[in-house]
Amino acid sequence: MTNHVSLTLQGVCFQLPDGRALFSDLDESFDGRRTGVVGRNGVGKTVLARILAGELAPSAGRCLRSGRVHYLTQQTAPQPGQSVAGLAGVQPVIDALRRIEGGSTRQEDFDAVGERWDMRERLQQELAASGLSHLRHDTPATQLSGGEAMRVALAGALLSGADVLILDEPSNHLDREHRRALITQLQRWPGGLIVVSHDRELLETMERIVELSALGLHSYGGGYGFYAQARAQEREQAQILLDQRKAERRREERALVEQRERLEHRLSRGARQAAQANQAPILLGRQKERNESSSGRLRAQQDEARERLSQRVRDAAAQVEESAPVVLFSPGTFTAPASVAKLEEVQLPHVQGPTQALSLKLLRGQRLALTGPNGCGKSTLLKLLAGLLPPLSGHCERQVEVAYLDQHFSVLEPGASLLAQMMADNPKQPEGELRTRLALLGLDADRVQQPSALLSGGERMKAALARVLYAERPVRLLLLDEPGNHLDLASLQALEAMLRQYGGTLLVVSHDEALLANLGLTHRLEASPQGWRLREWPA
Repeated sequence: MTNHVSLTLQGVCFQLPDGRALFSDLDESFDGRRTGVVGRNGVGKTVLARILAGELAPSAGRCLRSGRVHYLTQQTAPQPGQSVAGLAGVQPVIDALRRIEGGSTRQEDFDAVGERWDMRERLQQELAASGLSHLRHDTPATQLSGGEAMRVALAGALLSGADVLILDEPSNHLDREHRRALITQLQRWPGGLIVVSHDRELLETMERIVELSALGLHSYGGGYGFYAQARAQEREQAQILLDQRKAERRREERALVEQRERLEHRLSRGARQAAQANQAPILLGRQKERNESSSGRLRAQQDEARERLSQRVRDAAAQVEESAPVVLFSPGTFTAPASVAKLEEVQLPHVQGPTQALSLKLLRGQRLALTGPNGCGKSTLLKLLAGLLPPLSGHCERQVEVAYLDQHFSVLEPGASLLAQMMADNPKQPEGELRTRLALLGLDADRVQQPSALLSGGERMKAALARVLYAERPVRLLLLDEPGNHLDLASLQALEAMLRQYGGTLLVVSHDEALLANLGLTHRLEASPQGWRLREWPA
């Protein structure tokens, strides 16, 4: 495997089917450095990854490749009849090995194997390193969970013999343990690496971050922490420049007005003097024409000057991040009993093992992270607390209003606008007040009137929280199941800002430790081999 790899974009543009440009004039080189690609949802990160991998042709420009590229999409759903080996992309090699072991002397079988005579053993080793030692190469892939399918596909990528791996959101669907295992595996990868991700822990291990935005591609040395600091400084400097340009425009506008007033005063005085001198009408007419010509020239010059000043403001504004700070309007004092919910000797449905049994008391103002491996019962516990599932045995009691937000934000009605839903939830609130609250969350007047299904992932997250927190009776117990899944970094930061301002009792299921660390939590409820353990945060 060579370290002399490069993927080079030269004037790359991509146009959507409706004619809109997704991005244009991208120039960037990707070498052997471990590179994270970040950007807002919808900006074109996946399209860029596919162009780099050669799976998609740009509308204009070109992508030059040196070295073999393996691309792993974020959608790894197994196909009917596919095995683990097939999902890993090594089925042709294993099939050829089986035929050779059965006596085949066909040249194409030997070509398919090449030097990979130990592929079955290597696949098993990679599966074991991924925590999947219970799987075999011939295990039906349809038996796998979403997280297992991603780990199998990643194992295949590491066995691909490629010079460059391009991974699109590889940590989606992985629990905390397997996210860390992914990082360990990728640190062992000797070739080039490009990772499209919003996973800050994974991005921290990168050697540089490349951000895709409406302004193009911008490269930052170092991992996520360096990138975040550099971006914050850039935004601060861009805001300072924008404020300066606006102040400059105001000063120049005042000077232009004063210049105009001086000219008009001079022309008016000249006209009065000419009239008092009893000049001939023809001379007065020529004087008037000269005055109008002078006035017209000045007007044109000032219009040009105003346009130059406005363009300087627009150029400065383009460098400032569009999203304003998210402000959660406080629903008032969170009056609630000392105990907001209680589980007594509960047996969780659909859960096996030590985490099936649980007793728990949730207190006013408590903020808990609910963590543990996939399949341990975290989502089931949230649904039981929300009243969506009954316990197999035991008692579940709730003393306050509860809201459960799943990963798909199904609290929203897809065909109805957010504004219509909010007005139905708050019949006594003026429409203007609701619009103001939504605007403070970054949801503008146009978006709140569109069907909820047309909102982006980040917008749906804000909309779902707005619907439960701004209801006539705001919830005192908020249950969130993987709220950060599929959100870009800006939306994750908005989510964190909103949840930090929430004053009720909070339970959050998430494998994103960076997100949990920013929520001001008080406790961690963790699924362990001995059962559920409640500890103070951090834990």
